[in-house]
Amino acid sequence: MSQHLVTGAAGFIGFHLSMRLLTRGEKVVGFDNLNDYYSVELKRDRLKLLTEFDHFKFVEADLADQAKVDQVFRDHNFDRVVNLAAQAGVRYSLENPRAYTESNVVGFLNILEACRHAKTPHLTYASSSSVYGGGTKMPFGTSDRVDHPLSLYAATKKSNELMAHTYSHLYGLPTTGLRFFTVYGPWGRPDMALFLFTKAILERRPIDVFNEGRMQRDFTYIDDIVEGVDRTSEKIAVPDPDWNSSAPNPSTSAAPYRIYNIGNNDPVELSTFIETIEQALGIRAQRNLMPMHAGDVPATSADI
Repeated sequence: MSQHLVTGAAGFIGFHLSMRLLTRGEKVVGFDNLNDYYSVELKRDRLKLLTEFDHFKFVEADLADQAKVDQVFRDHNFDRVVNLAAQAGVRYSLENPRAYTESNVVGFLNILEACRHAKTPHLTYASSSSVYGGGTKMPFGTSDRVDHPLSLYAATKKSNELMAHTYSHLYGLPTTGLRFFTVYGPWGRPDMALFLFTKAILERRPIDVFNEGRMQRDFTYIDDIVEGVDRTSEKIAVPDPDWNSSAPNPSTSAAPYRIYNIGNNDPVELSTFIETIEQALGIRAQRNLMPMHAGDVPATSADI
């Protein structure tokens, strides 16, 4: 029976991953600060299901608290670490930028340091499709350059990839970064478009439709995301023997480092997405057509 650390265990993806691992008999230590970025009650409801398993242990703490992170690694010997804890949300990063550097940069550094000292066999961590910025070559590939993020959230995720590579190179820590594309499904985040739009339409309130509905997103079901996390976590990153420093592939390295897209390769236009919700509810949406929101990207699509 392997032992896993899942940070962000009370979050959307972390909850589903933890359930998958626990259901097949793995030990899971969940780590989450239960912040109020969205409903704490929803997070606690997820935790109630996880705590029904006697091989689940929960630690309520913040990744930015180095002492707490170090203590968890002293108390347990992890076979796998999956870092899903992060301050999420592209638009919120415009309002509260410091929350992103604390959680996504300082917190990730604490995880890297703890994994290094514990000689963790493999660290898998959440990156994001937002690192592709305003790139217009579709679909996005992991060999593409990602040097022009459009939001601080995207910049922190790109920094995670750079930090991970440094630790893979300097200390031989196997790391795998996963660029998630728009995730949806049960127990999802209430700040995501699916839930925001559905609630507003049911309440006969108008919805803000950015870029006049012409944005495209590569919506990916939660079960597919979790399948990707689980499989890549078990496939420990190794040095790429074909890596060439004169023509470097950004997604591999001479160090034990990998980057993968986890998406659907079937982008849907926002206007079509809204029409699907309307059909399911039998209610027409009141649409406020808006320009592109600062920090947003016009389209996403994974090359898988």
